[in-house]
Amino acid sequence: MSRIYFDNAATTALDPEVLEAMMPYLTEKFGNPSSIYSYGRETKMAIEQARKSVARILNANPGEIFFTSGGTESSNTAIHAAINDLGCKHIITSPIEHHATLHTVEYMEKSGRAKLSFVKLTKDGHIDLQDLEQLLANNEKTLVTLMHANNEVGNLLKIKAVGELCKKYDAIFHSDTVQTVGHYPIDLKNLHVHFISAAGHKFHGPKGVGILYVNENIQIKPYINGGSQERNMRAGTENLYGIVGFAKALEKATERYEQDSAYIKGLKTYMAEKLQQEFPGISFNGDTNGSSLYTVLNVSFPKTDKSEMLLFNLDMAGVCVSGGSACTSGANSTSHVIKALCNGTSDSIVPIRFSFSRHNTKEEIDTVIEKLKDLV
Repeated sequence: MSRIYFDNAATTALDPEVLEAMMPYLTEKFGNPSSIYSYGRETKMAIEQARKSVARILNANPGEIFFTSGGTESSNTAIHAAINDLGCKHIITSPIEHHATLHTVEYMEKSGRAKLSFVKLTKDGHIDLQDLEQLLANNEKTLVTLMHANNEVGNLLKIKAVGELCKKYDAIFHSDTVQTVGHYPIDLKNLHVHFISAAGHKFHGPKGVGILYVNENIQIKPYINGGSQERNMRAGTENLYGIVGFAKALEKATERYEQDSAYIKGLKTYMAEKLQQEFPGISFNGDTNGSSLYTVLNVSFPKTDKSEMLLFNLDMAGVCVSGGSACTSGANSTSHVIKALCNGTSDSIVPIRFSFSRHNTKEEIDTVIEKLKDLV
């Protein structure tokens, strides 16, 4: 049975050109970048070239880019640094953040290191900027950590406006940009942001590699201690081929942005229209008509005896989708994002996240619609 993959917000397929760029560093160019002889020098040079490429694309300085194991490590590093090194005593976040952020800030609160506040959401799931400003006006040194695009429903943050508020109140601003780096042009010189997190596998790069951007105007200590890698900021032998792959994938995503974003947005629109035509009882989660990630469509089906097993039955029918973040896909309960947006009505719906890439087609959407007719 052929499979249809509509879970690209969880991970994307590795681009063959990215694999090709990585292969020499999986084979003959295997030296430890910390070694001083030629094998080490050539791999160290590859890492620094990748850093320069990433910095150029994001309009940052190479010294502001640190390679990590992915978005979770990057977000943990930023949050711990804001509290431990930058003196933040108050954290502002939202109830619909990724668990890499939520669980970290909850730990900070429980351990007595910082007070935690949740900003209000508008009815369509956006950050209430007026409430954010009220929370910021408390005269405490504050960390604001808000994701650029929600990984489950796709809502986009007004990141420039949030940055300006943080600047006004002298707050530290971290943004989880895991769903937007590689999918949108990002100009870090024109955003008032201190940290961003990103992961290569969200834009056809390898898993297990990401970046943390640290604005040059702040000084933090390492989160992982040991050797002097990453300019003494992140100990451990570098994921050489992952770093090369991250940079190559970001280069390709940037080159293809105009054509890919238009094509994928067309797929999302097409599926939304087909779903509305065939299933009048559905609703969409998040702001699908406004400021929304073009790769993600989150749909609620009315809960019935038949639809309750929809995720499982779609899998059996060869369709790969999710009910929320891939990081919590083993849980039986409804996603925390959907609960926050549905005001107590989440028990009566079955949310499904469809997320698309350039490899998907309208023909696949038509096939999924036909399968859904039998399953709902």
